Amino acid sequence: MSHAHARSLEITAAIITVSTTRTRENDTSGKTIRQILEDKNFLVTYYTIVPDRIEDIRDAWFQAMKQANCIIINGGTGLTHDDCTIEAISPLLEKRIEGFGEFFRMKSIQQIGTAAMLTRAVAGICKGNAIFCIPGSTPAVTLATTELIVPEITHILSHANL
Repeated sequence: MSHAHARSLEITAAIITVSTTRTRENDTSGKTIRQILEDKNFLVTYYTIVPDRIEDIRDAWFQAMKQANCIIINGGTGLTHDDCTIEAISPLLEKRIEGFGEFFRMKSIQQIGTAAMLTRAVAGICKGNAIFCIPGSTPAVTLATTELIVPEITHILSHANL
């Protein structure tokens, strides 16, 4: 797909950190996402931290959907017993962006080796908004935001809103 389809859009972003241990003071991943987005002149309109519970993740997602067209959820994408971000969000996606998870794992293997296969990172569209579910480590959010989300978000939203 050509970037010629990309339209001039205002990108408004929401950041949801899924964690039972992080606070606003020690959420380095949420702060990193915010800094990357603001450096690219994206307006961050919503930020919250929620525990690893499906209902809490969905409640935060619902609030974010009212305030942003690019929603980045970090944390809860792994294989532990309490990782449930994917279970919370996947059923809400109208269309999945399959290549996002594939590219994220492909790029991650250069940083962390074959352990990259453990992430279930996904992205998709709902009601014209782009939703990204990424691991919660600071290197992972840096990779996903700088190399995948920021370069393609205008293109993604242009297609999602045709």
